[in-house]
Amino acid sequence: MRSNKQLSREVRALLDRKPSMQLKRIAAALTLTVSLAHGGYSLAAGEATAKPANKRPNTQVTSEDMLARTVFQALVGEFALQRGDAKLSSDAWTDLAQRTRDPKVVARATEVAGFARQFERALELSKLWIEVEPESNKARQTQSSLLILTNRLDELGPQLATLLARDKPNLGNNLLHLNRMLARHTDKKAIQALVDRLAAPYDSLPEAHFAMAQAAANAGDNLRALNETEKSLQLRPDWENAALARAQIQARLSPLTAIDSLSPFVDANPAARDARLALARLLIAEKRYDEARRHFERLIADNPDNPDVIYPVAMLALQQGDTTTGRAQLERLLTTDFADKSTIHFFLGQLDQEQKNTKGASEHFQQVTAGHQYIAARARLAQILLQQGQADEARELLRNTRGGTVAERTQLVLAESQILREAGRHNDAYIVLDSALTTQPDNPEILYEAALTAERIGKPEILEMHLKHLLSLKPDHAHALNALGYSWTERNIRLPEAQEMITRALSLTPEDPFIMDSMGWVLYRQGKLAESLKTLENAYRLKADPEIAAHLGEVLWTLNRKDDARRILQEASKAHPENDVLSGAVKKFLP
Repeated sequence: MRSNKQLSREVRALLDRKPSMQLKRIAAALTLTVSLAHGGYSLAAGEATAKPANKRPNTQVTSEDMLARTVFQALVGEFALQRGDAKLSSDAWTDLAQRTRDPKVVARATEVAGFARQFERALELSKLWIEVEPESNKARQTQSSLLILTNRLDELGPQLATLLARDKPNLGNNLLHLNRMLARHTDKKAIQALVDRLAAPYDSLPEAHFAMAQAAANAGDNLRALNETEKSLQLRPDWENAALARAQIQARLSPLTAIDSLSPFVDANPAARDARLALARLLIAEKRYDEARRHFERLIADNPDNPDVIYPVAMLALQQGDTTTGRAQLERLLTTDFADKSTIHFFLGQLDQEQKNTKGASEHFQQVTAGHQYIAARARLAQILLQQGQADEARELLRNTRGGTVAERTQLVLAESQILREAGRHNDAYIVLDSALTTQPDNPEILYEAALTAERIGKPEILEMHLKHLLSLKPDHAHALNALGYSWTERNIRLPEAQEMITRALSLTPEDPFIMDSMGWVLYRQGKLAESLKTLENAYRLKADPEIAAHLGEVLWTLNRKDDARRILQEASKAHPENDVLSGAVKKFLP
């Protein structure tokens, strides 16, 4: 039989080999159990009793038996955990903890029980840990976490109160950490009450009021949250986080109130970057662009290389139509450590595309290699190839693009069908969509596009099949309702049902000019000319679309307002000379 010293040497040798994490755990467990044996714990009686240091064990056999049993049990616990049997590991460590009552063993037993998701056992072990090591903050922190997991807020309060009282140097930070620690708990009112109890003794600290404000805001008590943020700002008037929190709460009720509270704070604290940025964004939301620009200019001057400032400045400029400033700031972002360079290249590619700089647009879109804009960039690259007469190359580009999600794969299918449709290959476009439906038969976007494409290739029965399937999945799909109603109207069949479909669609999106156009057209088909004219005029006022113009022109002509009809059709024809529906109306009425 090996002696204790031999075992100790072997354990140290294990540690000297730079072992794996599992081996480190096992070696640490062995080291711990050997130290327990040398410390004089007797396990034979079933509970631990510490022997005086000046007394030797009764016999060498007793010491060896005790060490062997302890080492064996620790090894069982660690090997079981390594092999995925968390319950056996927890049973072994729990028994060892209860017999030795050693703080390190109890700590390990608590950790393993938590890993095994035996939270009630872990909680009981944490109580034992505090009993044998009452001054251990780690033991109390562990117990606090377990009390949160087991929803025992009543028991949690005293433990957190003790931890706060013991760590006075970090009291402010610990108060601010309370809400983060309790964030998973669903009863926000109970959390508010708990935070109030814990923070109340420290109401001379701004952090205490801030913690109470956060808890109140999370519980939907906005008035209380505002009161507490005001108190925290009274104690620390230049506290930017409190000013931001107050504005955030105010913005839920009134953005103007949030602006009015942030403006004087920013004036009094000109270096408050985050507050100024929040103020500028609020001003943008209220379309107060000139005021927002003033703040962004100050932010850029103070933080010339900060991407968190440059990016919103670029977006603001683009929103205002200032493409020169927007482009300059986007190009500047490329020289910073801004993480999402792909998004910047996408926006720059859009700008080049709008300015007919095809080469520049292609170069930027090719540098979009990841992120939310990746598929959109590939689709735009394909569009550029199509415009250059390379329809097959455009299609191949899309087919070689991998979509990581269902949404991205859907985007690619729709982009490929659009390329084929714009190339005049409507049959091929339908084949692509129909093939996609074999693997995604209930995909609303593909169903809708397949329906419209089927109509273009002269298969209205296929259109009806896809739209009815789509409406069985989404009865309130306004565009599907409109498309089916419009298809019947165009074919001059089932007009009362068509009007009912379009009426439902219009009730869902009452300001949609295209659905208004469908309504005007079905009314015309039924001879309701006055109602049709009014509806089509409203639609055309919202959107000067060539097909709406064609319908409006025909109604005006039928009402014998031929000069008005001629004017509408001629103006629309100049703007949209290649629209088939409009061209048909022009040929019909203006030969």
